[in-house]
Amino acid sequence: MTVVTKELSFWTKGETDMVDITTEVQGELSDVKVKNGIVVLFIPGSTGGLITIEHEPGLVSDFKKAMEKMIPQGIEYAHNMRWHDGNGHSHIRASLIGSSLTVPFQHKKLLLGTWQQIALVDFDLHPRSRKVVMQIIGE
Repeated sequence: MTVVTKELSFWTKGETDMVDITTEVQGELSDVKVKNGIVVLFIPGSTGGLITIEHEPGLVSDFKKAMEKMIPQGIEYAHNMRWHDGNGHSHIRASLIGSSLTVPFQHKKLLLGTWQQIALVDFDLHPRSRKVVMQIIGE
């Protein structure tokens, strides 16, 4: 068994910005000797998440609307009262979505569905650079 760790960087706009990172993840698989296994992705930080989704404009918009409906930005959060940073909703959204994702691969190809992509979601308020830690585990 082999374990390879890599770090990917992405620029996000904040406010539930969703970035399709599938191409970058697949590209990193092409550069390693491992042919079959799993890719574990992890986003450090408490206001970002990783999902699989059909990354098309309509569904991206629907996702943002659903997040706002379930966890609205404009209500009172104890976190905001304590830290005065206005991103209490960002932390809750990220916690529910999750900070990690595991995807199997075979013959160096991610085993995603036809319309399934890997997306990084930035729930925080401002644009920023985001890191994703990628561990490739296999043989």
